[in-house]
Amino acid sequence: MPDAVGARLDSAIRLAEQAGKMAMAMRPPPGAVRGKLKAPQDWVTEADTAIERFLSEQFAAAFPSDGFQGEEAGVSRGGRLRWVVDPIDGTANFARGAARFCVSVGCLEGTTPLLGVVVAPALHETITARRDAGAWLNGRPLHAADTKAVDQAIMEVGWSRRRPNTAYLEVCERVLRDGASLRHGGSGSLGLVDVAAGRLDGYAELHINLWDVAAALVILREAGARVSDFLRGDGATAGNPIVACAPGLANAWSDLPGLPAAV
Repeated sequence: MPDAVGARLDSAIRLAEQAGKMAMAMRPPPGAVRGKLKAPQDWVTEADTAIERFLSEQFAAAFPSDGFQGEEAGVSRGGRLRWVVDPIDGTANFARGAARFCVSVGCLEGTTPLLGVVVAPALHETITARRDAGAWLNGRPLHAADTKAVDQAIMEVGWSRRRPNTAYLEVCERVLRDGASLRHGGSGSLGLVDVAAGRLDGYAELHINLWDVAAALVILREAGARVSDFLRGDGATAGNPIVACAPGLANAWSDLPGLPAAV
């Protein structure tokens, strides 16, 4: 019997890597931002729209019964299986010619993440996962950190304009008060992937959208990280807060202000 999910994973890797090459070809040189503001600090570039269009067309040709949702155009097709794409996550970094950005491609069956592919072309990384089949970084198994002490941990806290700055600062102050080190890298997808890879011990954000996490959700689970139930309620359509962390820190970070517990 054909492996339908495996065929989709192979296609997702191939297409995401092609999209990464497109992004590199279109990346501006370092300097002033090249792009348009949708809202404060919410950038879109020509590469965002071109890559999303490319992925939508390619997935429609390969899997015509599948749905598609992108950050820029929204839900363009419905289907039992749905591709959810962020053509460039970390656009503010990309638009300045920086390296910390990625192409994120996830596939869901209803509210069940089936596979995820994150390609960070400037970092030369391809991260993949399939439900119940493990997570991989450039072909090597991926595992969350075994950190258990908060005062040895590194937490990234993503900023969202959809929540008050005071709420964001409250999370940051709590993390620092615990004795953890604080990061902010400008890409939610890569921050979550870094938790899966053990390069960070936690990632938290008070509001994030499905296209930012669709690939990372399955990557985190398959790497043994703990992650909050992002898809509860209307998370798939309106977004939700998220916490992901090394398993040994789930209890310590179960009561971060304004955030759900990782389970």
